[in-house]
Amino acid sequence: MLQPRKESLTVFAYAALALLWGSSFLFIKLGLTGLSPGQVALGRLALGALTLVTIMTLTRRSWPRDGKLWLHMIVIGGTLCTIPFTLFAWAETQVPSTVASIFNATTPIMTLLLTPLIIPAERLSKAKTIGLVIGIAGVAVLVGPWRLLTDGESISLPGVLACLAATTCYGFGGLYMRRFLAHSGLDSVTAAAMQLVVATGLALVAAPLASVGEITLTPTVVLAMLALGVLGSGIAYIWYTSIIRAWGAARASTVTYLTPVVGVTFGVLFLGEPVHWNEPVGGLIVILGILASQGLFERGHTTAIAEPAPAARR
Repeated sequence: MLQPRKESLTVFAYAALALLWGSSFLFIKLGLTGLSPGQVALGRLALGALTLVTIMTLTRRSWPRDGKLWLHMIVIGGTLCTIPFTLFAWAETQVPSTVASIFNATTPIMTLLLTPLIIPAERLSKAKTIGLVIGIAGVAVLVGPWRLLTDGESISLPGVLACLAATTCYGFGGLYMRRFLAHSGLDSVTAAAMQLVVATGLALVAAPLASVGEITLTPTVVLAMLALGVLGSGIAYIWYTSIIRAWGAARASTVTYLTPVVGVTFGVLFLGEPVHWNEPVGGLIVILGILASQGLFERGHTTAIAEPAPAARR
């Protein structure tokens, strides 16, 4: 049993994490009022990397010297950070932040789809197959193609595809990390710092093409980027690590189910974005698919909820 004070601090960290990761889609939308999608992605990466490098220095952690490890981090940093951050930022020029936050919940579904390709030894069980089918049905409901016939408009297909491409990257990156770095011995702070440093480098290389455009740094834009980078990509990792240590990975990972709720709520309250009935319903079906894939509806199950990759939770 945790002491009452420690339990209270853990509950606070859990609530703060749900609010922070759920509000990241609001902050992206606010950042886009003065920056291009590529600039939003580069800004949050650079600020997050700076935060974690500072933490690495203050805690006197050493950087790995294994070149092979850093080569793997190029793939991981690109697929867990650089590419999906850019895709989600661009997607929010096409779809509301509420929709983007709901689509972010499809990451475990994409992970299931890619598992046989990245980790061939792991075949989809009956529960995972059922969960996958339910999840795909949830995505179909979320997109709502019938709206084009009933009210003459539908959600932006390019925006939807960008969101799904981003969560596919998250799924691939998480599986790649699991396959090649599962026994690397890296602690979460060091692994996150390496990811963001490499991801920032990749974003800088792509900057002449991806991060062009006029920059308007209003107080709103600056505060949104600080929240995305320093908090969402920096301090949040420390909070999440502390929650895992207190509650375990299975219970801690449930925070990802709250982020779409926060994302939708904040999008409606602060941006006045409309929400169609099929969007939250589709999101709920996706979450049911995730739960079904973990065997949570089976009697006497003991399967723990898989811990998602750190960078895939935003």
